[in-house]
Amino acid sequence: MSPDRREAKALQAVASLVPFGSSVLDLGCGDGALLQLLIRDRGCHGSGIEIDDDAILACVAKGLSVVHADLEQGLAEHGDQSVDVVILNQSVQQLRQVDQVLQDALRVGRQVLVGFPNFAHWSVRAQVCFLGRTPVTPGLPWQWYQTPNVHYFSLKDFEAWCALRGVTVLDQRFLDHGRRLRVWPNLLARDGVYLVERPPA
Repeated sequence: MSPDRREAKALQAVASLVPFGSSVLDLGCGDGALLQLLIRDRGCHGSGIEIDDDAILACVAKGLSVVHADLEQGLAEHGDQSVDVVILNQSVQQLRQVDQVLQDALRVGRQVLVGFPNFAHWSVRAQVCFLGRTPVTPGLPWQWYQTPNVHYFSLKDFEAWCALRGVTVLDQRFLDHGRRLRVWPNLLARDGVYLVERPPA
């Protein structure tokens, strides 16, 4: 399967967790591929927030609404529970203040979708264990001195964070190049995608 086809399958798997017709806010929306898919195929409406100028231009070229902003400065302009789903797909690992941004996302969204590369995948473990090197994989393709990632964490780490914060996991997808896995996800899944909601007040 070509890389483009794998990426398309992965985006479809992520999008499948977002309810039809939802209002969405895509944080770190990149070139807008997921947001475009949600609007086109799932009847969603909403906008994105992105800091990279080239990515913003790509979003505008797709006809998407996007705001230039730094997620780590907060979402003060967005009211509590003001959108159905806040999305942090393949962006949360690049944030310094992960806990703060996730808490803010849970305030703004009735639900929050979080997708990230799984640092406990067997290929990552093998490179660390047997080569003694910072891993380079299709999901983590950068050398240590080039990577935009700040935090490396596993599916179990995220689930432990949810338990610590009282966050409810509503649904999840464990993916390997877009293909859904159902066994040994912390070992075999390259990516995890979770739909969560904040604890009741």
